[in-house]
Amino acid sequence: MLNVAIIEDDVEATRRLRAALERFALNASEPVTVTEFPEATRFLDGYKPTFDVVFMDIEMPTMDGMTAAARLRELDTQVILIFVTNMVQYASKGYEVDAMDYILKPFAYADFERKFERAVRACRRGSTSLIVADQSGTRRVLLREIEYIEVRGHSLLLHTESGIVRGSGTLQATEAKLSGEGFLRCSKAYLVNQMHVRAVRGSMLEMSSGDQLSIGRSFRRSFMSGLAALIGDSHVL
Repeated sequence: MLNVAIIEDDVEATRRLRAALERFALNASEPVTVTEFPEATRFLDGYKPTFDVVFMDIEMPTMDGMTAAARLRELDTQVILIFVTNMVQYASKGYEVDAMDYILKPFAYADFERKFERAVRACRRGSTSLIVADQSGTRRVLLREIEYIEVRGHSLLLHTESGIVRGSGTLQATEAKLSGEGFLRCSKAYLVNQMHVRAVRGSMLEMSSGDQLSIGRSFRRSFMSGLAALIGDSHVL
């Protein structure tokens, strides 16, 4: 099930988007839940990261789409953002807020389908999970929700977007299990999700939650080369 938000003040544009989503869901046998917001402030007030994909109009009253998208990224770094606009000159600035794509109005279904299919594939990749076992039983945690994993004594602490989940095992075994999933060892104590790394400053990491983690001297070279390989050398300073 995909949870989709449409932030659009034009009733007809909203109707067309909903119809395209319903057509896609029927053709692809992919259930989609749609929530409509006529303007951005209502969408952002009390926002919780429950949406998989957000369609955002750029020209809206109260708050324009680029400003709203910047606010959204402060609250949710993982949701897939697609702009819907008739002003390509603004949509092309989507890289500033990590937008996946943009759809020009009025859109043809074939264009919508191609771009939404890409978003669906990204959601599927992000739905990979880790089963965490402790004394109370087992729990499934989405990898995209994990900021970093910390070893403390004989316990593993999974720092997630919704709080800390306690598990058991070793950080070495967890690192091997998550090989190829974008997790990097930065010290003896921490295994971090590169998607949640906000900045690297000297020997410190800043995570999306604001937590500061140290980079061990013996881990720095492998960590930085791994980060460059995952996100591209051009984005690592």
